Amino acid sequence: VQLQAFGGGLVQAGDSLRLSCGTSGRSLSDYAIGWFRQAPGKDREFVAATSRSRGLTSYTDSVKGRFTISRDDAMVYLQMNNLRPEDTAVYFCAVKPAIKGSVRYYVSVYDYANWGQGTQVTVSS
Repeated sequence: VQLQAFGGGLVQAGDSLRLSCGTSGRSLSDYAIGWFRQAPGKDREFVAATSRSRGLTSYTDSVKGRFTISRDDAMVYLQMNNLRPEDTAVYFCAVKPAIKGSVRYYVSVYDYANWGQGTQVTVSS
């Protein structure tokens, strides 16, 4: 699965961005999906995840109430509102095959084998 994330950019604090991630010509319906980010000099960290079925979600504490992960058959999205300078990072999507009906989401980088190219988000103060 070749994933591509896009939608990043340079914004001011308080602004919004919507990131998208998909793979051309292939459904993501068989996967649990996660968003991660990596700031310069830091480890890649969990941001949000959603299960294959029923749309269960999980968020890291720092983005709760500001970010929303969603999906359709072909894409996964990360709506980011009220952005802060500390949200500045390269954002990556990742997928993990999941059994039909699975409501499990995954929050560790080690859970995922398939990663997309990241998209840069820069938030100025």
